[in-house]
Formats: sequence, C-alpha cells, structure tokens
Amino acid sequence: MTKTEAREILANWTKTDSLLRHARSVELVMEAYGKHFGEDVDEWAITGMLHDADYEAFPEEHPNKIVALLKDKGEDKIAHAISAHYTKWGVSYDTLLDKALLASDELTGFIIACCQVRPEGVNGLTPKSVKKKLKQKSFAAKVERDEIEAGINLLEVELDDHIRFIINVLEDNKEELGIG
Repeated sequence: MTKTEAREILANWTKTDSLLRHARSVELVMEAYGKHFGEDVDEWAITGMLHDADYEAFPEEHPNKIVALLKDKGEDKIAHAISAHYTKWGVSYDTLLDKALLASDELTGFIIACCQVRPEGVNGLTPKSVKKKLKQKSFAAKVERDEIEAGINLLEVELDDHIRFIINVLEDNKEELGIG
C-alpha cells in the first residue's frame, strides 16, 4: 500500500479536523520511529495514519473495519498493529510495530493537548511539564494513562526519552500541525 492509497482511505472515512490532525501527528511519530529503528518507514507511517481511520465513520466497529480492509489488501502486519493499539482488546504484541503504535498513540494525543493550552505551543515543551500534566487526571481526562504506561513498557523505552522523541517530531512539524 502506498501513502497515497492510505490517505484516500483516511479521507473517505475521517472528516473532522481534530481526528485528521491526530492521524497526521501519529503518522509523523511512527514514521520517525520507523526511521529510528531501521524499519520500513512508509509501513510505519501508514500504520500511524490509519490506526483510527474507521473511528469516526464506524465507531461501534472500530478498529474492525480498517483491519478488515487492510487484510483484504494484504497488509497483515499493519492490520495486526492497528488491531492491537488498545490493550483492552486482548490482541498480542508480536512486533516492534505493534508496540510502537501502542506507545505512541495516546501519548502523542496527550502531548498535542499539552501544546494547545500553552501560549507558546510545542516551543519549549519539556518531558517534565508533560509528566506533570499526566499526573493531573482532570487534564485531557479521556487519555488513558494506563495505555501510555503499557506502551512504554512494551516498547522498553524510558518515559522521558519517549516524550522527548515525540516532542521533537511535533516541533519539526509544528506549523503543519498548528501547534507552533
């Protein structure tokens, strides 16, 4: 699957700016991690891009619609990672791709939320300030902190390092993401 094909799928099923920005931000983080780990960068980017592609159009069937579509297209590795991006679904974490998506999804959304409440956006954001916000249960209350922790444990990265990695990716793309 090409990124162009993936973008067409996303555009067909996802319309809201906030979910499109989430898809793009997770795409960018996953692409950067793919490069970092020496993996297939496009495959990792597409996984990030499409992980919530069916959430808006088919909320009761998420992620089954996108997973089925990807399997039909022979994209089993991407389909499996997407089917595993929430621990409560009980899917195994077999690959680095599976673990990286789980580790990046909720935390990327959380860091974007941190940027939105700061006058300077992502500029100057530190892991320390993100961790402080993580402790505030009322801030971005829908973000499941246990999912962030599970992802970090599976990916075997330090929280500060993972937060810094995501911040750096978001900083590099702050204009496009509107968090500058």
